[in-house]
Amino acid sequence: MIDAHCHLNYSEKYEDLDEIINRAKEKGVDRIINAGTSIERSQMAIDLAQKYDNLFAIVGIHPHDSEKAGSFEQDLDRMCKEKKVVGVGEIGLDYFANEIDPKIQKNVFSKQIEIAIKNNLPLQIHQRHAGDDVIDVLTSYKNEFKNSPGMIHCFAGSFDFLNKALDLGFYIGFDGNITYKGLAPGEDTKLSDLALKTPNDRIIVETDAPWLTPIPHRGMRNEPSYVIITADFIANLKGIPLEEFRDITVKNTENLFNLND
Repeated sequence: MIDAHCHLNYSEKYEDLDEIINRAKEKGVDRIINAGTSIERSQMAIDLAQKYDNLFAIVGIHPHDSEKAGSFEQDLDRMCKEKKVVGVGEIGLDYFANEIDPKIQKNVFSKQIEIAIKNNLPLQIHQRHAGDDVIDVLTSYKNEFKNSPGMIHCFAGSFDFLNKALDLGFYIGFDGNITYKGLAPGEDTKLSDLALKTPNDRIIVETDAPWLTPIPHRGMRNEPSYVIITADFIANLKGIPLEEFRDITVKNTENLFNLND
């Protein structure tokens, strides 16, 4: 399997990194994609990808870091050309308990989309309570996207948001929080219902480790090997064998991030 989004580049949470990576391999997770949240974290993701054969990097600035992004364009453009960098992310908008001016968030978001387009890399989008504005920004670049423009990471929101993201060509990522009971604050649609509505040829699984640890490990540190728990949960929802769903998500992730090249 592939963990399409995690943060092993938060090294302070993974002092046992070799064990984490080996455990993932033993469980059948043979490729891991680390996502940047700042220029510094993005460089750490690149460094890990260069050290470990089965790791890849996505580089970008998280909306929580947009206010202190500064003049990042040159650094990010350089990173996009590094070996084993497969996308631009984790980028987007976050209006949940985020006091950063939406105008600042949108400016940083748009600049990163433009860098991704320039380097022909897919996007990995973060959005929380910002679905309408995310769609508006992405739609403004619709004619510039090539192939599949990217994925919405840790998907949540409405069926309308889901349909608009799919119409734009995006893949949809689900994490361990799909195993939680109830609804997250401010949400009105169950993640399980959204996963059921997501076509199999557009669905991707991820961990967002060290966060969003799935049940039965909730409350503990998340890790890439747990992506299998999320995959198994969604496979059961859809009524298909885990092995079949694994193959579906691997193919989707390979196609999106050109991992077969």
